[in-house]
Amino acid sequence: MTTQRDIRNQIAYARKEGVAEGIAQGIAEGEARGRAEGRAEGKAEGKIEVAKNLLKLGMSSEQVCQATGLTPEQVQAL
Repeated sequence: MTTQRDIRNQIAYARKEGVAEGIAQGIAEGEARGRAEGRAEGKAEGKIEVAKNLLKLGMSSEQVCQATGLTPEQVQAL
């Protein structure tokens, strides 16, 4: 026979397990999102560095845009 105390204990245990699972899932999703954002930021910084070097070598802004995928406005800002 299940008593009220047993039911309360089962609910408390399930709640505690659910919270722990939710926290673990949130941390995992946050880390994955952070890594993706970091990679995208690094890729953009790399394009800017390449564009700066190409401009120093005397390439035209149009050629730099074609080579890096940056917009003319981004290249002009360099």
